[in-house]
Amino acid sequence: MKTDYPYPVLAREGWPFIALFLGVAIVLQVLTNSWWALPFYLLFLFSLQFFRDPRRPLPTLSERSVLCPADGKVIAIEQVEDPYLSRPALKISIFMNVFDVHVNRMPVSGQVQKVWYFPGKFFNAALDKASLENERNALWVRTGDGSDVTVVQVAGLVARRIVCYVAADAAVVSGQRFGFIRFGSRVDTYLPLGAQPLVAIGERVRSGAQCIATLGVRQA
Repeated sequence: MKTDYPYPVLAREGWPFIALFLGVAIVLQVLTNSWWALPFYLLFLFSLQFFRDPRRPLPTLSERSVLCPADGKVIAIEQVEDPYLSRPALKISIFMNVFDVHVNRMPVSGQVQKVWYFPGKFFNAALDKASLENERNALWVRTGDGSDVTVVQVAGLVARRIVCYVAADAAVVSGQRFGFIRFGSRVDTYLPLGAQPLVAIGERVRSGAQCIATLGVRQA
């Protein structure tokens, strides 16, 4: 199965922002002076770094590998109740600040069983309550051997836009670009009990560039 993914350098979600800020800056530069244009040039540069989508060759993957779905800092590794599948699960949470890459990538290969969207609040995404109270979009993916993985995009304090590009019944592969969250957020991944984490709380991780866990052997 092909798992490498072609990255566009800049995520298409950012093109309107980049064009707008650059266009306004150029107009102000021509009509007034550089001082009026400076804030918009700075916004243009910020947009370039925020919407970057760098190419990252995938690591060596096995059927049990769980690829990192988001850039950021690991803020939780804990056994919890998966609120979407009503089962005990291992949750790994990654917090993205405004300087992280905000493209989300699929952690496992399989088929999307269901997609849930929940409107909600906009607490700081680093807080525990954000997982269940903030605006969020959840995907339930079943792997080829029948393991269930839930990956959840959670909006943050500033984030006001969750984008998801896959729907129920879609076939997905590890590393596939499946969504984007604008301006600070988190991604929660719920794994079957028996999964072994490969990262630690406080560790900085990169989406698509490393594995965060391995799935345990599925019990019949």
